[in-house]
Amino acid sequence: LIFFGIAAIVGAGVFSTIGQASFDGGPAVIFLFIFTALACGFAAMAYAEFASMVPVSGSAYTYSYVAFGEVIAWIIGWSLIMEYAVGNITLAISWSDYFTGLLSNMNIHLPQWIQMDYLSASNGFNDAVALMNSGKAFDKLPLNLQHAHAAWNEAPTFFGFHLVADIPALAIIVLITWLVYRGMKESINASNIMVYVKLAVIALVLIVGIFYVDTNNWDPFAPNGFSGVLKGVSAVFFAYIGFDAISTTAEECKNPQRDLPRSMIWSIVICTVLYIAIALVLTGMVNYKSLNVGDPLAFVFDQVNLTWFAGIVAVSAVVALARVLLVFQMGQPRIWMSMSRDGLLPPKFAKVHPKYKTPSFATIVTGFVVAIPALFMNLTMVTDLCSIGTLFAFSLVCAGVLVLQDKDVPRGKFRIPYLNGKFILPIGFVLAIAASFIWNKDGVEAFVKNTPQVYDPTSLVTQLPKEDVSSLTAYVISSYQVNSDVYDNDLEAMLGSVKEKSFTTYETLVKEAPINELYKFEKGFQLFKHKIPMWLFLIAMVGLCYWSFKKNLSLIPMLGLVCCIYMMAELTIWNWLYFSIWLLIGLVIYFSYSRHHSKLNK
Repeated sequence: LIFFGIAAIVGAGVFSTIGQASFDGGPAVIFLFIFTALACGFAAMAYAEFASMVPVSGSAYTYSYVAFGEVIAWIIGWSLIMEYAVGNITLAISWSDYFTGLLSNMNIHLPQWIQMDYLSASNGFNDAVALMNSGKAFDKLPLNLQHAHAAWNEAPTFFGFHLVADIPALAIIVLITWLVYRGMKESINASNIMVYVKLAVIALVLIVGIFYVDTNNWDPFAPNGFSGVLKGVSAVFFAYIGFDAISTTAEECKNPQRDLPRSMIWSIVICTVLYIAIALVLTGMVNYKSLNVGDPLAFVFDQVNLTWFAGIVAVSAVVALARVLLVFQMGQPRIWMSMSRDGLLPPKFAKVHPKYKTPSFATIVTGFVVAIPALFMNLTMVTDLCSIGTLFAFSLVCAGVLVLQDKDVPRGKFRIPYLNGKFILPIGFVLAIAASFIWNKDGVEAFVKNTPQVYDPTSLVTQLPKEDVSSLTAYVISSYQVNSDVYDNDLEAMLGSVKEKSFTTYETLVKEAPINELYKFEKGFQLFKHKIPMWLFLIAMVGLCYWSFKKNLSLIPMLGLVCCIYMMAELTIWNWLYFSIWLLIGLVIYFSYSRHHSKLNK
């Protein structure tokens, strides 16, 4: 059971988004892995209780149907598209990066404009130009910006539109969709072999990589502070997606009350230890700033000139990610088929191909839903969307356990051990706020008062007009005795050196700099909008504390709910906006079609 849990958890995240998380938080991202592991442990317990109550093979959609009824079940099913379909976009982008990296190792170099998404190329080109205008040489740009600049410059244009698209990502989605449509089955033996391949690759990366670790790369350990670590929430959480699979085995365990929590906890602990070790090796082999790539495990070995080993990792990743793509691409049409059989979607989604015996129409729709966004959406955006949709589904599963706590419903073999949260949750919340005031008083005051924040060096430089770049460069050299020759007249590097020595000095520099005030600070609503999710979390916490106190709610599922909502609060306001729009579209479909055709209502 523990091995099954590890197999379910260790998947796409370790090959793809762990690099992005390390880029955001530096080596200190290991603390985020520990917190996310706790959150997933609590949520997995709630999943296990629901799974043992509902006799059919289920997902969050099935469980919420039991706890909340049809409307919430619809919202969950709609949200799960974020886990499966949007998650598959993430996988396809990462697969493309490993595949093109593998071709490069074989001296087959595809043009950048057919291996990069449109948004990354467009935004990266603008940032690259701004940094070069500030004195940074092209070869000193981060590798992703060099590639973006090349992609944008080399791409053919059509009436001024740059034809940039991730063609390998599109190709693998088309191939996988065709295999699913034709009814390709994933054999248990093949699945087990892929698990061993994944674990073997991780073991090799750790064993070989540890000899190339430079501990100087771990200093500073938390270069972007606590906020930088938390910025990687979606990337880290993505690495744990799949942990809920073990909860569905409740009815098959000999002693689920003992075996299920033990196996879930041990599998999550083992995976967390693996993830922490990998994060430390990656950030030790190369500087964290270079890890914003889709193929981090192969990339780091390329950087230390072990191209042959990078090739082995890339081949393994290409096969392993294709396998996960296949599983997810099979899963999404079956959720739609299930919803169609409940009357919530048109009958066409439940149509089974007469020859291949697969949900043919739903499979084709899934292919389009995954393929089209993969051409223009970047890895960060799709990871965030996948994580917020999945966290929302997990939140409702935890809430479902709490709603059914005192209701007379049939119980399965597993129940979460009851620990009364009546006083623990409210007291814990108050203590957490008090601790924040004691240890981070300035940060809390800045959050509450919406104190203007100076832009970091990269954000500052990339938005400055040319005349302000010249003024700021001259000011930094003359007033702060920065040797421009050491930094090749690179303004971003000079500002970064001042910030590394003292953030207070950097803050003073920006405040007194002879540039337009507009470029110095993020303030007003532009700053406050990023805090809206956290304010919503704090308001929700007050309500949850009251609910827990009044109803004597079980602590473990409540902690799962709190952790999931908190991780959602750490995602950007844009993710909340896109997710809200997605939910509104779903509700329009439900009230215009699903409600009137629902078999439950009939």
